[in-house]
Amino acid sequence: MALKKKLMVIGLDCATPQLVFDAYADQLPNFKKIMEEGVYGRMKSSIPPITCPAWMCMVTSKNPGKLGIFGFRNRSEYSYQDFWIANSTVIHEPTVWDFINREGYIAGIIGVPQTYPPKPMNGFLVTGFLAPDTDSDYTFPEFIKGEIKSAVGDYTIDVKKFRRENKDSLLEEIRDMARQRFDLVEAFLDKPWHFFMFIEMGLDRLHHGFWKYMDKTHRKYEAGNKYENSIFEYYQYLDKRIGELMAKLDDDTVVIVVSDHGAKKMEGAINVNDWLIQEGYMKLRTAPSEVTKFDKVDVDWDNTTAWGLGGYYCRLFLNVKGREKNGIVDPEKYEEVRDEIAEKLRNITDENGKNIGTRVLKPQEVYDGPHTDQAPDLIVYFGDLYWRSTGSVGHDSIHSFETEVGPDDAVHGEYGIFLLYDPKVKRGKRIEDVSIYDIAPTILNEMGLDIPEEMEGKPVTY
Repeated sequence: MALKKKLMVIGLDCATPQLVFDAYADQLPNFKKIMEEGVYGRMKSSIPPITCPAWMCMVTSKNPGKLGIFGFRNRSEYSYQDFWIANSTVIHEPTVWDFINREGYIAGIIGVPQTYPPKPMNGFLVTGFLAPDTDSDYTFPEFIKGEIKSAVGDYTIDVKKFRRENKDSLLEEIRDMARQRFDLVEAFLDKPWHFFMFIEMGLDRLHHGFWKYMDKTHRKYEAGNKYENSIFEYYQYLDKRIGELMAKLDDDTVVIVVSDHGAKKMEGAINVNDWLIQEGYMKLRTAPSEVTKFDKVDVDWDNTTAWGLGGYYCRLFLNVKGREKNGIVDPEKYEEVRDEIAEKLRNITDENGKNIGTRVLKPQEVYDGPHTDQAPDLIVYFGDLYWRSTGSVGHDSIHSFETEVGPDDAVHGEYGIFLLYDPKVKRGKRIEDVSIYDIAPTILNEMGLDIPEEMEGKPVTY
């Protein structure tokens, strides 16, 4: 098919609408230019709104029930302890650049999660943060590793251990990673491409590491702290680099700026397995004497009804007879038990006895596709995602205010950002109801290419 436009996607992991569109809008001139001349709005993320599966939901326009991924770690069959990592080898649905390649056009991809190990494509690929290091085969073709070295030096795939106490080093590494990513994109603009997509992870790492220093409503906020403007200044830097990048593009290139989800303050964590023990749904053979990772806990599976995983959302599993090895929940009682636990989860309160507003979803209500039955039995948004989940056992309360994985100030918001700019068409319109599943169809539509019927979303209209 004849190509209508070239298109670049600038992906900013965790960029959040309340900052881009509201709090910082007047001080981000390039974002503001896109808002005043293009179209923009909140974008509803996937369920769950986390990096994996969100970016793959976006580029395939398929829900997790079709992709078969519900987080980075996914349960093997119906095991209690065995998990596999969702890298590119488990992505079997075609991405938007696969469809672009099929039409004979060239794609360039940098930093998209779940692209490691790299798959051959018509164009170039620099994989995302699942790549272990730059000594691995993290690119396609392999020889562009040398070009990356020449362009930016020792390339940073991701900052290591971003949940750390040393904030000075973390901030420096996040800033350096963003500089490298934009430098590399600018260096690769000279390569042949019709579609170019890159993702910068720095905002996600920054939000998790520094939100409490910025948000005056955060329970750990301290006035006058030295990092108070760190998030704002980073958004300003991104705005500057986006402006410089767009200035290098011609008038036949459409630009989409998008995030996979948003961010908001973390109120705390719910220790779900301690709660399940408290409520009688989990039994231990031996109680731990200290806080212990779940895989080290001696669970009495013959007398356990349910267990949960930690993360920005909680994955809760029932121990079903005939499904799990030591299942005890009668399949005929499955819905009754599931509803009972869900109702009790919705009644969880904070440390002061106030209901936190937990939402509980059944996968069959939000997914379709052949892998839906592999999803958690309950998808739990503690406190509407203001509270995360911990999987460890042995806490003295169901509430925690430190995570089991290190310092973390933020959780994920259900809404990310969407902005579209066509240099030849002035619009200046805020739109509503954009879905993460609409991004791939919008890309193809803007380029003048057919939209596959199997995509779940629809092109954004304005």
